[in-house]
Amino acid sequence: MNILAEMLLAEPTPMAIWAALMLLTLPALVVLANPDGVRNPGTALLEAANFVRRTRRRRAERRAAESAEAQAAVRYALEVRVAATQAAEAVERWQAHWRAAADRVDATWAAFRVADARRARSRQAAAFGTPWTPQDPAEYAARERFLHEGVRAAVSRAELPVSALADALAGRAGWDPRRHPAEQEVVLERACAEHLERLHRAAVVAERAAWHDTRLACRGRDSLRREAGIAESRVATWPIFIMAAGDSPLTVGNGAHPLFPIHSGNG
Repeated sequence: MNILAEMLLAEPTPMAIWAALMLLTLPALVVLANPDGVRNPGTALLEAANFVRRTRRRRAERRAAESAEAQAAVRYALEVRVAATQAAEAVERWQAHWRAAADRVDATWAAFRVADARRARSRQAAAFGTPWTPQDPAEYAARERFLHEGVRAAVSRAELPVSALADALAGRAGWDPRRHPAEQEVVLERACAEHLERLHRAAVVAERAAWHDTRLACRGRDSLRREAGIAESRVATWPIFIMAAGDSPLTVGNGAHPLFPIHSGNG
């Protein structure tokens, strides 16, 4: 350390005197820097003051523009993060919907297999023919009751639609109460198997649609998450600090990139 440095550190008075002299000589330097200032020093000082004011105003305007742009970036990052969170919740709902659709596919397939086995057994039994029964009103009434009870039971087990009972009561859509009970059983089991097979096919279509919608929701969620990450990274590396509305700090995402406001005096 040289003698001058030691003197300045030990005695601060000379430093204060030099600083005061520099401030006092600054107007003279401004005047001497401009040849016209020697002839009109007042105008030169006024122009220098105006230059300083313009510089400060431009700096303040630039800081305000940067602050507005940064706050817009923060708001965008927050909005994208909220959208990504909502998209993740939507994915969970779609996944639950798809799992329910997949369970329905399994349930309808199992029900169809049982009904199809009953249909096969009724066909095998019908191959031996139908036993003789007397052709009288009591027999036909019994056959009609047998048909109605069978259809009603199948509807209660959800093996036939509700409309099938109305058709059976009206004797339409293939339901003939005059047939032998063995023949009616074949018709009933075939109708149940066909109905359950249609339900299974519809369940498969619904499950595929739910899976497709779930994949779309997942892609949307992943896209929003990537966009949120990019926006948060951009905000986290912003070169200035941001004063949020209401003097409250803005936090992006789950606190990974907190942005604490600092008053605009920091240039």
